[in-house]
Amino acid sequence: MKKLFNSKERMPDDMIDGFVAAYPNVVTRGANPRVVRRTQLATKDGKVALVIGNGCGHEPIAMGFVGKGLLDANVVGDVFAAPSPDMILEGIEEVTGDAGAILLISRHEGDVINGNTAAMLAQDDGLNVQPLLMYDDISSAPKGQEDERRGAAGTMFIYKILGAAAEAGMGVDALMILGAAVRAATRTLGVAVSPGVSPLTGEMMFTLPDDEVFIGMGVHGEPGVGRRKVGPVRDLVAFMMSELLEDRDIAPATPTVVLVNGSGGTTMMELLTIYAEATALLSDRGIPAIAPMIGSFSTTQEMGGFSISLFTPTAEMLDYWRAPHGAPHFPHIHIQEG
Repeated sequence: MKKLFNSKERMPDDMIDGFVAAYPNVVTRGANPRVVRRTQLATKDGKVALVIGNGCGHEPIAMGFVGKGLLDANVVGDVFAAPSPDMILEGIEEVTGDAGAILLISRHEGDVINGNTAAMLAQDDGLNVQPLLMYDDISSAPKGQEDERRGAAGTMFIYKILGAAAEAGMGVDALMILGAAVRAATRTLGVAVSPGVSPLTGEMMFTLPDDEVFIGMGVHGEPGVGRRKVGPVRDLVAFMMSELLEDRDIAPATPTVVLVNGSGGTTMMELLTIYAEATALLSDRGIPAIAPMIGSFSTTQEMGGFSISLFTPTAEMLDYWRAPHGAPHFPHIHIQEG
């Protein structure tokens, strides 16, 4: 498959060039050119900083989520590769003030090792930096071992809710408690329909027969938990919803946010069909669906597939989820009811 780039070495930097050129009032490069940060830093005036380092190739997450009410900085690694601890440390130091910082870490091996190391280095430098692990993918570890699961699209609830809470003045310790509560209220399951192509190698990231889908495929092509034959989407969604609700039961009348995330090569027509099926199943159980998010936000190039995330917010969490923000590529949450 053809890819559009100048050189493999320059792909992340050329992408950042375009991003900061498009939104100069929102984002700018840091002293390290791989640090993308807010142009106006409220963190120097008493706001807790919210930072993440991650490999590129999954956009718009996480670079597109830098802005008021969301991230203060994203440290951009190479394609599918976590940035180094030293690079993450540079990003933390550039945006962190006296109020401290939360370092978000999506639970993947390289991200965890490098992120935790960077947090410890920052603490050694006298900064109040707390690492928060994010995980939600039920296919990657069994029930009861949630802290061993991978981070998937459901981590977006943490980005947004902690971003809004930090903007409202919440302190580091309270943000850590809130982040853990959001994580505990979130479950995600994904499927792959067709492979994406690595920009680095030009090769397909995995193979899959035309008549099968892969249940639980990770964002880097990590193995899933099984395969199913292609059939009506309602059957696939029913299976996925059953697995999600088996992992964490949701009582009737519990307001639930449904996030349908496309993997990069899935159309809005398909994603909306998936959302309709998912919410119909919730309705059958007496569970109201509220404040949805539908689109391709955490992607793997042009991989075909999607994930469904279910999140049961408290009233406080829901307010933060719906709060306005200024990040270029994070959607604005619509209020359906009322």
